Amino acid sequence: MSDLKKQIAAGRLAPVYFFQGPESWLKEELAARIRAALFPSENEAALNTMVLYGQDVTLGEIVSAASEYPMFTEKKLVIVRQFDKLKKGGSREQVQLQEESFARYLADPASFAVLVLDAEELDKKELEKAHYRHLKPFRHDFPAVKHVDLFTTERARESGWEFEPEALKAFSAYIEPSSRQICQELEKLTLYVSDKRPEKRITLDDVCDCVGISRKYNVFELEKALVEKNLRLCSGIALMIMEQEGQKEGLMNIVRYLTTFYIRIWKLQAPGMQQKSPQETAAALGMFGRQEYFAKNYIGYAKRFSTVEAERAILALRDADAALKGIVQSGDEKYTLLKLMQQMLG
Repeated sequence: MSDLKKQIAAGRLAPVYFFQGPESWLKEELAARIRAALFPSENEAALNTMVLYGQDVTLGEIVSAASEYPMFTEKKLVIVRQFDKLKKGGSREQVQLQEESFARYLADPASFAVLVLDAEELDKKELEKAHYRHLKPFRHDFPAVKHVDLFTTERARESGWEFEPEALKAFSAYIEPSSRQICQELEKLTLYVSDKRPEKRITLDDVCDCVGISRKYNVFELEKALVEKNLRLCSGIALMIMEQEGQKEGLMNIVRYLTTFYIRIWKLQAPGMQQKSPQETAAALGMFGRQEYFAKNYIGYAKRFSTVEAERAILALRDADAALKGIVQSGDEKYTLLKLMQQMLG
């Protein structure tokens, strides 16, 4: 994605872009960058930017929109959101004609237009069908964020900011794995820190102050209590986290964090893992950048849990996640939490 941003910033715009994937924030951001690179002023952009929605248009209408000359400018921008939900194009013969027209357009796009097609995540089989197949040269994928710490580090670095290891761990633990939320919270955090000091360095105190994390009741303290297998202390800290963040949101954060915690321990118990270097271990655990600092902690944690204990905890966390999502019947959030702790450590 960084290469794509550089190309757009340099004015090297493609005639067609096909964005697909669940991260709508990133797709919207790139569409805005294309718009800014294409037009010298907001007035020109407003006159020659057309936003269409898939459920309202057919392939033929998209081709027509992209083929019309712009008004008073050299270029025009056509954005089609929800491209995966295109309106039915009439009879089978009419649909076939529109498919052919679309393929011809992609083979020789209008020189005066930039066409941005934005779709939700599509599976591999779907991408090989019909008009998606012709879009392969123009496709850019936006998969769901898997590693909050890595994505956060890269986004911060783009703006010249750097997280201290403890700050990154705290931020990653309390932010949902969503590009929209990460980017919004990161923007808020950097604005907050900019008023405090000239150097672009984010500390644990900054994250606690800005994101609203208690210095006493947080996932760090919960992690320590887990390693000590102190059921009473774990339950108490977790309940306090839920009180601070809201019952459901707090429990969701706890379940997400502990799932990562136990999966990492389970991975470390695989044959040969103990012989890996710290850098290899960090990579195997999905810990990148500044998070590598904590890999040695997990190597120590893995010695305190058996494989059976790790697997039991992962199953309990899966059940708690299903209860939170309403997939299985359960009591309220406090009941779900206490049941989870009992299953993990009882």
